[in-house]
Amino acid sequence: MARIELPEGAETEQTRMWQLAPDLYKAAGNFSKTMYAGQLSTREREVARMRIAQINACPI
Repeated sequence: MARIELPEGAETEQTRMWQLAPDLYKAAGNFSKTMYAGQLSTREREVARMRIAQINACPI
């Protein structure tokens, strides 16, 4: 359940959340494509994800 006010609609919470920041949605999509279709190994990709979580003070 979202902790922010989302636009009304029949779409999923995730879809309505991205409606609040369409530019961020595009950036996240490009990041995801780069991470998963790029030339990083699975190990390198997971280390990058862990480091990003650490920088953002997210639990790993």
